[in-house]
Amino acid sequence: MSLTLLVDTYCSAWSTENAGQRRALLLSVWGEGATYTDPSVHAEGVEELLAHIAGIQARHPGARILRTSDVDVHHGIARFAWQFVMPDGSSPPEGLDIAFVDGDQKRITRIIGFFGSMQRPAA
Repeated sequence: MSLTLLVDTYCSAWSTENAGQRRALLLSVWGEGATYTDPSVHAEGVEELLAHIAGIQARHPGARILRTSDVDVHHGIARFAWQFVMPDGSSPPEGLDIAFVDGDQKRITRIIGFFGSMQRPAA
């Protein structure tokens, strides 16, 4: 699996409302003991992340996470931009994820997510 497909599968897990399909997608790319951290949560392991995603899906049925940039990688660390898209097409500010992958680039071992775009420093 290419790194881009790995990231797209991860994003699909966030976008899938069916819990069984979501689990299968995430398990295909999530490493054992992997962690997910963003400004609102720190999830350890697949069960905590699945519970977090289920909560997001419950609050925003039909919402999707779409990758909006290429996947950039070096030294086993990847970054990609994404957007949370509501069913009506509206979208809050985009985000950026930093993904740590295993040596074979087949499993995600850690994700650190940021919400919103980078701000320029005040003049």
